[in-house]
Amino acid sequence: MSSPSPRRAQFSADPRSRRSDGGRSRSPRGRSRGPQNRPAPVQAAPPEVLWTAPESGMPSFAELGLPEPVVRALAERGFAEPFPIQAATLPDTLAGRDLLGRGQTGSGKTLAFGLALLSRLAGGRARARQPRGLVLVPTRELAQQVDDALAPFAKALGLTTAVVVGGLSFHRQAAELQRGVDLLVATPGRLTDHTNQRTCDLSQVAITALDEADRMSDMGFLPQVRAILNLTPPDGQRLLFSATLDGEVGALVRQYLTDPVTRSVASATAQVATMDHHVLLTDTADKPRIVTEIAAREGRTILFARTKHGVDRLVKVLRREGVAAGALHGGKAQNARNRAIAAFKEGNTPVLVATDVAARGIHIDDVSLVVHVDPPADPKDYLHRAGRTARAGDAGTVVTLVTPAERRDVERLMRLAGVRAPQTEVVSGDPGLARITGARRPSGVPIVEPPKPAPAPRGGGRRSRGAGGRARRSGSRSGAGRRGATAA
Repeated sequence: MSSPSPRRAQFSADPRSRRSDGGRSRSPRGRSRGPQNRPAPVQAAPPEVLWTAPESGMPSFAELGLPEPVVRALAERGFAEPFPIQAATLPDTLAGRDLLGRGQTGSGKTLAFGLALLSRLAGGRARARQPRGLVLVPTRELAQQVDDALAPFAKALGLTTAVVVGGLSFHRQAAELQRGVDLLVATPGRLTDHTNQRTCDLSQVAITALDEADRMSDMGFLPQVRAILNLTPPDGQRLLFSATLDGEVGALVRQYLTDPVTRSVASATAQVATMDHHVLLTDTADKPRIVTEIAAREGRTILFARTKHGVDRLVKVLRREGVAAGALHGGKAQNARNRAIAAFKEGNTPVLVATDVAARGIHIDDVSLVVHVDPPADPKDYLHRAGRTARAGDAGTVVTLVTPAERRDVERLMRLAGVRAPQTEVVSGDPGLARITGARRPSGVPIVEPPKPAPAPRGGGRRSRGAGGRARRSGSRSGAGRRGATAA
């Protein structure tokens, strides 16, 4: 186990904290904050350590040092033992170290950083508008699912959580922050709105986790991320999880993390053992029919299209052919996106058609097939799309449909992604297509859209004003243990 960093004071009131030294005291309130006040940053990222399970076997959650209420809550939910990324990182994060974590999508990293945050916060109480822990994520859907995954364990420790994302009521979020939040899960844009409006004060954030930092970089969020980190105490603990540590992400590490350890459970280009990849060579004219037959298969299926309009257009075609499909992209209102994910998760809509923007927010069990209807332009997008299947050790298949004009670009994409995929020529109705994807003829009976509820009449009486609280959500089962649930 790595030794604790000498730079931080223990801020967890839990007597089981792994810190043994007094550490450095928290910065006084009047002290200006920002990277200029942190110790001299390291000049290069630390060497990556590929973690392997000890010969004696995987340690238990209790042996990793988690508080007893958390261990009990994990057992109640059927989590038998940690995933490798959790076993690799929890000893260091519980000890107070800054950490860079890298695991493949579906490896269990949500609880790898989430259980550390909650355990370190145990025993304290948040003040109004001053969260004590912070998780930054790139998308609304991922924020919601991180919160769902952590809520049961926060409850076990008597801690509160909240989600701050765009597309939902700012005033309700402000009201919840006013009541005091121990762990805040947020997207950079909406959190910046709250800090600008002074409805959220980050001066008491003792531990911050950045999830999918590479995606935040791709989406142009890093300037906001830096501004947010500048508002947190300079001696706070920072955890960063990212698929890559180059470019802007590497600069972020050097600027804001102090003496970090790096933990990884697989190399950056390692191919998931339980994931099969296929390139299906199709004729341009026959491709729409092939997509429809694939979508008509049994089982949860995610289709990726390049644009919002492409998603909506494909969903209309599929529903007209009798395939229950839903759409997910950034052009839809947040409530519509939540409904689409809920219908997919519950099995009411077995097919989800999405864009890359939405890809990282889909952490749902039993997705057995991912289809690149439009091949991605970037190898990282390929890997993150593919990561929606074969999660938590389950098997899954990833298919890329390629027309003659796209073939050369896709071959280059596969090389850069480190993926080896056999190429198969297919046509609609082909037994080979059915063997690889489970494709079958659709029913041809159109799916009728449910009628929309009639709007309430205006002026019919005074509206009741709720307390602005958050509706209780059903807990997500992502993120830990050897079970059928997915790890975000």
